[in-house]
Amino acid sequence: MNRLVRRWVALGVFGAVMATAFVLLGKWQLSRLEERRADNAVLEANAAAEPRPYTDIMTGDVGDEDQYQRVTAKGTYRQEQFQVRMRSVNGVYGSEIVAVLVTTEGDNLLVDRGLVSREGARPDVNMPPLPEGEVSVTGYVRRNEQGLGGEGTPHDGQVRLIDSQAIGDALGVRIVDGYVALIDSDPAEDQALSPVGMPEITEGNHFSYALQWFAFTIIGIIGIVVLVRGDLRDRRKALAKKRATQTAAESSDTAAASAQEEAR
Repeated sequence: MNRLVRRWVALGVFGAVMATAFVLLGKWQLSRLEERRADNAVLEANAAAEPRPYTDIMTGDVGDEDQYQRVTAKGTYRQEQFQVRMRSVNGVYGSEIVAVLVTTEGDNLLVDRGLVSREGARPDVNMPPLPEGEVSVTGYVRRNEQGLGGEGTPHDGQVRLIDSQAIGDALGVRIVDGYVALIDSDPAEDQALSPVGMPEITEGNHFSYALQWFAFTIIGIIGIVVLVRGDLRDRRKALAKKRATQTAAESSDTAAASAQEEAR
């Protein structure tokens, strides 16, 4: 097997491996798209359903399938509040304020009261006072946020992630798993608070990423074809040059032989 054939074999093997990898990555992105669409359908169905008592939904661990169902609850707030730093809602930056509602059923329910905007890089915000007396709330069910250890544990009244278990541990009480993102409150919440609301439901970039991976596959195959054709073209040129050199040499030998004959 000459050097050129070995080069083509290596290119073929490399191209097959890369094409397989790109196709698999493209299919993975399409599967992610289908998962995203299924998740979006669940969110839309949950958000469109009639509000239900929180005790119907938040009876155990709150998972993705429970998210954004609308629930209601009644009770009175504990005095503690927590500032969830570094938040953004519809391009407005600030802190979300969470508090614990002691429900009429006797549960401790974590409620995200909304976002307080901040100006520039001011490091702290004033947390609006809690409504007094019995409160009726309606909101979206949310699962606990997950991250590195300790980000949900309060420090000086501040947390990075909303985690009902970590906040409950800090207060020494059991809090219902997950939390409620407030939509409406009676009596009304402070005007400084803006409800967090539903996220924008989109399909993301999965389809465009899949097209990119499939395009890479086609580009790779075309690239290998171009390289092989270039090798063949160079090979033809080299053979033509070799033949021309041989022809010139033969012509020179013939001329030299003829000259010797004439000299005799």
